[in-house]
Amino acid sequence: MSACPDKTHLLHAALDGELDAENAQAFEAHLKTCPGCAAAFGELRGLRTRLATPQMRTPAPAALHDRIEAMLAAETERPRRRIPAALPWGLTGAFAALAASLAVMAVLPSTAGLEDQLVADHVRSTLASHLVDVETSDRHTVKPWFNGKIDFAPPVVDLTDQGFPLVGGRVDYLEGRVVAALVYRRNKHVINLFVRPARPVVSWPGVGGSHDGYSLVRWTGGGLEFWAVSDVEARDLQTFRQAFQARTKA
Repeated sequence: MSACPDKTHLLHAALDGELDAENAQAFEAHLKTCPGCAAAFGELRGLRTRLATPQMRTPAPAALHDRIEAMLAAETERPRRRIPAALPWGLTGAFAALAASLAVMAVLPSTAGLEDQLVADHVRSTLASHLVDVETSDRHTVKPWFNGKIDFAPPVVDLTDQGFPLVGGRVDYLEGRVVAALVYRRNKHVINLFVRPARPVVSWPGVGGSHDGYSLVRWTGGGLEFWAVSDVEARDLQTFRQAFQARTKA
């Protein structure tokens, strides 16, 4: 006996305590009447308990610890080597370019953790009853609603004629600061558009990609950074980006 297909995503959310009170209560009531979901939920809890036991932790061998300590000590004691001035310019230029690249990568943040947060915020908004704070398709109502709640003005456009009706907006939390989230729909799918002041990023494959089965698209404009997240097809999200950019430039 297996869990209900439409309840599978709730199992992990409930296990991690990500459901709000209303949805958690509804899910617990469902478990009492559905043996399949109750069994699947019990298996997940049992697996988490087993993984947390000390027996599942394998300590590193002492020999490995000693080798690492020796390598660190050798690296610390090794004298720094300078590039001889007599090296050809091309070689020193290559070293300089490499050093500059490493310096940039050390300063600019990677998007790996950011993508995790974006997908988590998107999923959480669709699971709980907090998809929007202001529910309306009127962009003239949504845009001023953000006044005083965030320190920037996100552009709000209605793309109903493009197949992406505006549902509303809310404030969300991303990388330590409050951001704007505009909510659109594509048929029965939700598109969360997160907006915040622009910042440099690295390790992002172009303007689109995927993460944990969700499509993501990033672009910038007007000093702002936009991240669209949804479970729609990647081409639909690219179409949404193009429509949004075209409408905000008009």
